[in-house]
Amino acid sequence: MNLSTDRRQFMKLSMAAAAAAAGAQNSSAALTPIPPGLKIGCSVGEPNDDHMVFLKQLGVKWVSVAPSVQDATAEGFIKLRKRWEAAGLNVYNIGSGVGPSGSLHNMSEVTLNLPGRDKKIEEYLNYIRFLGKAGIPYSTYAHMGNGIWSSGQITTARGYKARDGDSKSPDWKGNWAGTTFKEPLSHGRVYTEKEIWDNYIYFIKKVVPVAEEAGVRIGIHPDDPPMPVLAGVPRCIFSNFEGYKKAIEIANSPNIGVCLCVGSWLEGGAMTGATPMEMIKHFSAKKKLFKIHFRNVSAPLPHFSETLLDDGYFDMSKVMQALVDVDFDGIVIPDHVPFLGLTQGETTGREGAGGQKAAYRPSAGLAYLLGSMNGMLKAAQSNKRKA
Repeated sequence: MNLSTDRRQFMKLSMAAAAAAAGAQNSSAALTPIPPGLKIGCSVGEPNDDHMVFLKQLGVKWVSVAPSVQDATAEGFIKLRKRWEAAGLNVYNIGSGVGPSGSLHNMSEVTLNLPGRDKKIEEYLNYIRFLGKAGIPYSTYAHMGNGIWSSGQITTARGYKARDGDSKSPDWKGNWAGTTFKEPLSHGRVYTEKEIWDNYIYFIKKVVPVAEEAGVRIGIHPDDPPMPVLAGVPRCIFSNFEGYKKAIEIANSPNIGVCLCVGSWLEGGAMTGATPMEMIKHFSAKKKLFKIHFRNVSAPLPHFSETLLDDGYFDMSKVMQALVDVDFDGIVIPDHVPFLGLTQGETTGREGAGGQKAAYRPSAGLAYLLGSMNGMLKAAQSNKRKA
């Protein structure tokens, strides 16, 4: 009886939120334009001249920028965009969000309705306004209440180090922005699915009109990992296909869509209710697929580890083919790039070419992944032409 009542209440809330979001849409708002075509890019931090040269050598034209809190103003974002553009690199997005109070991504205050929720939301809304003023077309948001969970790091059979996710390990815990979350209850109690949905609806109703006014697309990242419940917190929205569909329908805005992290999705396996290709087909048809994190893992839960693209359980060429087949116009980036050889920023201890000290060494892992992705892209494009 109570379950039936909760469902009726939830459906009423969902319908009311969708109607409110629809009514709040600004008919004169326009999405910040992006040129057509699939864009293979990568994540970057602070502008670095050597790194910019390296990226251009690899053929990169689009970047996803992780800003510092000092840069997180409209003026700071404009400066960042111009600096990357001066090097011939276009900025697709700036994120994850950061504000005066810290991370604006995976905000427990928002997901779980904790003290400080409205302050966090207002900082996030300002962040979106800053992006709009700077002409940045997109940002990624994640809605996890107790962080990204791992059990440590392993050395793979091929010799590179990678994140490990053994959900049965005593070292299994969540982390985000310097906070650690552990079983059995990360926040002292068990939350209901209705609470998680209510908190999402409260948040997205405030975000939609601001995103539309700013012209900024927001892609929501899957839960990592996509387990039904972690430490008393349901992951009932962005860990499965039906939850995603309902959440995007509730938002009811051209500005709110999906950042499909393929690696996170593959961690869930059959629990997600859809393959990566099915996610791509569904959300691209609705023009709600904005960004792809291109990553593979060794196996689905209960125990996964991150891998290079050709070293995991899934055929990533199928994902690239699906993106080409639907004429995806967003950015595709390597995700959680493993270090190969010397780590990024480590000195060689030797003289470089021409006698210069090798004070900066770009990531061999990034080069490996980008080469793999470009090969898959060309093969997928060729397959589409032949079809």
